[in-house]
Parts: sequence; C-alpha cells; structure tokens
Amino acid sequence: MKTFVSLLACCLGLLSYAQVQQPAVINPGVAAPPPTTAKKIQIAILFDTSGSMDGLIEQAKTTIWQIVNAASQLRVDGAVPKLEIALYDYGNTTIANPRYVRKHVDLISDLDSISGKLFGLFTNGGDEYCGAVIEDAMAELNWSTDPQDLKIIYIAGNEPFNQGPADYKVVLKNAANKGIIVNTIYCGPYDQGVTEFWYDGALISQGNYFNIDSNREAFNIETPYDQDINTYNDSLNTTYMGYGSSGEYRINKQAEEDNNAGSKGASNKSERAVSKSNANYDNGSWDLIDAQKRKDFKLDDLKEDELPKELQGKTREEQEKIIAEKTANRSKYQDNINELAKKRSEFIQAEKEKRALESGQEDLGTSIIKSMKTSAEKQGYTTGQ
Repeated sequence: MKTFVSLLACCLGLLSYAQVQQPAVINPGVAAPPPTTAKKIQIAILFDTSGSMDGLIEQAKTTIWQIVNAASQLRVDGAVPKLEIALYDYGNTTIANPRYVRKHVDLISDLDSISGKLFGLFTNGGDEYCGAVIEDAMAELNWSTDPQDLKIIYIAGNEPFNQGPADYKVVLKNAANKGIIVNTIYCGPYDQGVTEFWYDGALISQGNYFNIDSNREAFNIETPYDQDINTYNDSLNTTYMGYGSSGEYRINKQAEEDNNAGSKGASNKSERAVSKSNANYDNGSWDLIDAQKRKDFKLDDLKEDELPKELQGKTREEQEKIIAEKTANRSKYQDNINELAKKRSEFIQAEKEKRALESGQEDLGTSIIKSMKTSAEKQGYTTGQ
C-alpha cells in the first residue's frame, strides 16, 4: 500500500510526546484511508426470539462486529459505502401486537446503539410469523431507491416460513421489485428448512438460504494480536470528546459496548476495536473529533457548557491545541489497530482452514458474511484491503 507524507503525519511526529501507555508502534507512517462515498449498504436483521432461540442470540452477540467489519471492507469504485443496520425481533410473547413483531432500531449508522439493542434481546415463547416481520421491515424502514446501494434483509428462525397473516410469497416479490435481497437462515437441519419453505423464501428475492445449528458456539478464534489491539483500543478511547447534552452519556455507552463485546472473549472485543478504526464508526453527533469532519459543524456554535470538559475555560488557542492532539492520536491508534488487524485476519483465515470451518458447519456470522459478499459482488462491489 502506498504511503504519503501528509500534514497529519507531521502532527503525529510533533505530538508523539503524548503520555499514554501503549505497545510499541507497529507502523509509524500514516496510510491514506480509502475515500468515502454517498453509496450505502443497508442491512436489516430479523431475529426469532421465541423460547428456543437463546443460542441464536448468543451467536449474534458474538459475531456482530465480525459482520460490521466484513461490511466495512466492501468498496464501490474504490470508496467506502456508508453502513446502516436495522434490528427487529419477532415471535416473542412480550411483544404487544398480534403479529408479534418489534422494531428495535431503524436503519442507522450508530453502531454502539445497534450493539446495545442486540445485547438487550431476550427470548420468550411465541408465534413466529416470518412474512409479517419482513413485511413490517419493508414498510417501516427508509430503504434507499438507488439501485447501486446494497439492500439486504436477513431473517433467522426455526418455524415454518409460511405461518402468520402475511403471504410470504407476495411480500418477497415486493422486496425483489424494490431491489431488496432477502436471505433466510434456518436454525435446524437443511432439509427441514427446505420443507418449511425457508429455501423458497430466499429463492423468490434472489437471496441465499442457509441452515445453522443455533446451539453450537460461534466461531470466535483468539489470536496473538488481540491483546495489543485491545490495548490500543483503550488508548483510542482517550481521544473521544463528548459534547452537547448527550456527550458524557455516549462516552459511557461506548465503554459499555466495549464491555459487552469483551464479555464474549478477547477476540470479540478486538473485532469491535477494528470496527472502531474504520470509516463506518462515525460518532459526529456526540464526539467533537468526528464532528470536526462535518461541513455544518462549527465549534463557535457550542455554548460553554456544551463543550467537552477538556475545553471548558480554555482559550481558543488552547482548545485548538487539545483538538489537534486528540485528532493526531486517534489516527495513530487507528492506524496501529488496522495494521495488526491485517495480521489478525490472516491468522484467523489460516485457523479456519486448519479447523475445516468451511465444510458446511457454519454459524450465524459466517452465513451472513458469505451471503453479503456474494450479493455485493453481483452488484459490482469489491473487497478492500
């Protein structure tokens, strides 16, 4: 990868005195990040949360950041598309409507909020209406009308696909007409999913049908690079500056989602750290460093009590110096995480081949990632390095 000497690289050299404990710098140079684009990847995930789906939810918690990272590697004409994710659950008796369908998150790019909602899911017995939850997701979400945008629904469950008040064939033909791909993931034997119309559901919208064992442990391979990545992540967190009424809350929320990821192992936490180092992890609505990238943001528009605590009572010169230091340090930590992430990815791929994880024994994450890449390639997307 070509490198260049930029003003930011100069800043990194000048500001390297910052007193933060960290591993040795892997790559002191600054690689040019890929450009961003107005194109989108929109993903709606629909989970059966009836009583038998505890294993499915655990797999989702363990693999969410793998999915985010795989989506963030996709490119349109060499540029990074914006990732938006929505989350629904269905088939849970605590859902107070006759279709047993509940929307948790609209199509949003706030990855911490998505993670928080996912970790809040719980199971309870109920009736699972696949057609109904897809129909609601079709009607309620702000789907793009751009044909080059990648629009995908993933639905996972283990009851017959044709149950409920909505005709799944009609619903999925409507999805196909709108360029929305519906991939179905049956939690049980492959042939049973075919018999219960999950294969047919995917076929109608040109999606993919998968089956998984929702009770087996998700593939979560620990690597020699996880500890250093997670140490860099701790340093990365020191560069966030919460502003406005929600700034402090969102910084605490960020730490909470780090802990949620860490509760599923060091490897899962490092997956999240890698996510936090790519373009799709943008927190400009509450973080001053990300906000500086927005054309409509002006520091002067913030009142004194809306400023990050580090900037309150400071002169403009002092404020600008602090912001420059935080910006430079963030780029440095993200670069180091991304450099280690490449080695981590190579290690994981080798381990997968060694363990023969591609022999049909898939979990939720590998099923989603495989189908997402297949659908993206059909629309001309490529995978970045």
